[in-house]
Amino acid sequence: MQDILDIFNQFGFEIISQKGSHIKLRRLGETGKETLTIPNHKQLDLGTGRGIYRQATKYLSESDLYNHFHG
Repeated sequence: MQDILDIFNQFGFEIISQKGSHIKLRRLGETGKETLTIPNHKQLDLGTGRGIYRQATKYLSESDLYNHFHG
């Protein structure tokens, strides 16, 4: 879990809140506020990892993310 937070921190995302088992990350991007919601689990299922990756591609290019998720 911390690995995922560290990846998005490198791109300027910061934790803004946590509700239950989900952490909300935000940064100010070119289009305004960019928000990601990440489940706070010790281990993430493969499908959940894919969902996080897909969610992040709204704000970050796949080429920037690829090595962090497929490295």
